Amino acid sequence: QVALVESGGGLVEAGDSLTLSCTVSGRTFSNYAMGWFRQATGKELEFVAGVLWKGANTSTDSVKGRFICSRDNAKNMVYLQMNNLRPEDTAVYRCAASLFPHLVPRDRSRYTYWGQGTQVTVSS
Repeated sequence: QVALVESGGGLVEAGDSLTLSCTVSGRTFSNYAMGWFRQATGKELEFVAGVLWKGANTSTDSVKGRFICSRDNAKNMVYLQMNNLRPEDTAVYRCAASLFPHLVPRDRSRYTYWGQGTQVTVSS
């Protein structure tokens, strides 16, 4: 069984930075591409960013240049560094693990394990 636990969410002001963390336990961490998704109230779950085992990362256009996804394989940790936050970034952020080790899927159906999420609220 694989467990993912997010932390680091909170209330910040527009322009602030915040780093989310995801602790992964269970099966071999190297098997997974890791992704971050978010869901705002009344909206669909959307892909935000992700990272492969060796550190190659990707992100959706709306956060490109502001958010960076990284991982520390020795600690079984995944991070989402969020800079220059905007009110529209307000959402519940969830990390997820995919058994596709060679690419970062953007489709939620490609992810097998999910965390419960952490709330990020950005005030204007």
